[in-house]
Amino acid sequence: MSNKLSEVQGRISSVHQLESVVSAMRGIAAARSREAQSRIAGIRACASMIAGAIGDALTLDQSEQATVTLRDTLDAEVVIILCAEQGFVGTFNEHVIEIAARRAPLHSPEYFLIGDRGAPVAVDRGLTIGWSAPMVAHADEVSALADRITEALYVRLNAGKATRVTLLHAVPNPSETIEVIESALWPFDFMHFRQAPLANPPLITLAPKKLLAKLAEEYIYTQLCEAIMLSFAAENEARMRAMIAARTNVHNTLDGLIQESRRLRQDEITSEIVELSSVTLAAATPRRKRQGEHKSR
Repeated sequence: MSNKLSEVQGRISSVHQLESVVSAMRGIAAARSREAQSRIAGIRACASMIAGAIGDALTLDQSEQATVTLRDTLDAEVVIILCAEQGFVGTFNEHVIEIAARRAPLHSPEYFLIGDRGAPVAVDRGLTIGWSAPMVAHADEVSALADRITEALYVRLNAGKATRVTLLHAVPNPSETIEVIESALWPFDFMHFRQAPLANPPLITLAPKKLLAKLAEEYIYTQLCEAIMLSFAAENEARMRAMIAARTNVHNTLDGLIQESRRLRQDEITSEIVELSSVTLAAATPRRKRQGEHKSR
């Protein structure tokens, strides 16, 4: 009985330690999600500035449709999928990969997979991973990852290995549902930035088409920065929800162990009382017998 009680008390101590770890992970995830979301406004402001520059540059291009000159390409698509790098995110990766797998492209696309935790899920779903990179662990790493993706993407665009680029990523959602959005990065829609001709056109040092190509690349970079930051925030929200569920399970386990400890302790006390009572009765019985024998004499 004593060994079993000490075992339960040891488990209670371990569960208390686990509770501290779960609470700490939940706090870290919440802080990272808030930090990521606080940076979205700055990224969008940068994208807005580049969009304005594209609009100004389009006023200098008098052609019917501004285009970015690339090599002749086949009809091929690159799909960029943003998953999680670290664990404890529930079904976050499975949900994002499932959305990607349910798409019905005309040809088998090449997938850019970001986040090592999503790789096994993507392989199980039969997705062809052409390029991969680790997902960010901190908001400060977003710009470097976006730069790596942009570079790898333009290698394929300039080599004529892609005509379409699609981006899939999760976004923060107040509910427990994981929301995934899909956006097209390429072909680049210059018509979205059209504006009326300026009275005083800007001075430029590059040919309009080359300038537009550079600005389009910068705009795609900012779109990737925003998507990575949103996905990072959504990943940490999923981790936070997983830790809340884990904390509930920890509390339920702890309550059960405490009740078991109290029961075992009560049984132990009862056994001790019974044992002491038995010893006292056994010691008193011979005295009563001796007193009876003395009276008979």
